[in-house]
Amino acid sequence: MSNQRVLVTGARGFVGGFLCKRLLSDGYTVAAMATTEKNTQYLRDMGMDVRVADLTRPATLAGICDDIDIVVHLAARVGYMGTREQFYDQILEATRHLLDASVGKVSRFVYVSSFCAAGAGGVARHMRGHKEVDPEKHTGIHYGDAKYDTEKLVFDYHRDKGLVSTVVRPSNVIGPGSVWVDGMAAMMLARPMFPLIDGGRHSASLVYIDNLVDGIMLATTREAAVGRTYHFRDDYEVSWQTYFSDLASAIGAAPRFARLPFPVAWTLATLCDRLLRPLGIETEVTRQVMGLTGRDNDVDNTRAKEDLGWQTRVPYEEAIQTITEYAKGRFAKS
Repeated sequence: MSNQRVLVTGARGFVGGFLCKRLLSDGYTVAAMATTEKNTQYLRDMGMDVRVADLTRPATLAGICDDIDIVVHLAARVGYMGTREQFYDQILEATRHLLDASVGKVSRFVYVSSFCAAGAGGVARHMRGHKEVDPEKHTGIHYGDAKYDTEKLVFDYHRDKGLVSTVVRPSNVIGPGSVWVDGMAAMMLARPMFPLIDGGRHSASLVYIDNLVDGIMLATTREAAVGRTYHFRDDYEVSWQTYFSDLASAIGAAPRFARLPFPVAWTLATLCDRLLRPLGIETEVTRQVMGLTGRDNDVDNTRAKEDLGWQTRVPYEEAIQTITEYAKGRFAKS
């Protein structure tokens, strides 16, 4: 299938960048979608076509899928702050516009969602063992809820309009440039105390970027993936305390860990949700952060292994070594 043309949205993002490099190295022709021509020359220098469009403005998508065989849709509003309307406009409605542009033109549509769509980061319970077929519902976290509803929309198009589709749900993605590297490292360097929810004893539920890209490639090419949803989570036996300690060593930091019981953290985050978010006041004390770092979110990854033959190719020790090498340049003290 390496002679096919792939359109990647979110190509300038963390996951998109790694995915595009893999596609190019495997011989695919890659078109990168960007909202502006600004800062796109490096994409062309890598050998990609650049197609400028705004997913929130359907008129700009005319012809975006011409000569495209596969769409891998990564672009989305991320984070926590923002109104429900903003998240739904930039996730659900944006995807609807791309689906409309894809119908009748592409042979495969791969939607990269998140395990937050299953509830991770939005519920006060542990998610260990949660399967792709288990019951799910809205949690009140706009990001996860929008992803959840968008997954349903993708499969509506799969069922009703013949757009062959697959949904991918990554867990907490780590690697050079990940928010779980850059964002957490910045916090460690800026603050005298770094919080560990429930003492950081629960699984960090990580997936290393190269392993995730392996999964996306399999979901894009395997016939078994048609009409299916997949959790991609590495089989690392790594707690948040272990990961954050390893990250601190990677950046040469010596943070003091503040241990906060989950019920206290969840209550504080719920109050912040109700009082600060409506006012647009940014805070790191959110239910999403507390739910991701204070619960065991080891969702079941058996389906990806059995259907696709996916596995944790890069072990944790190698992943941390790569992150350490990256951090020496990124966070070197002046």
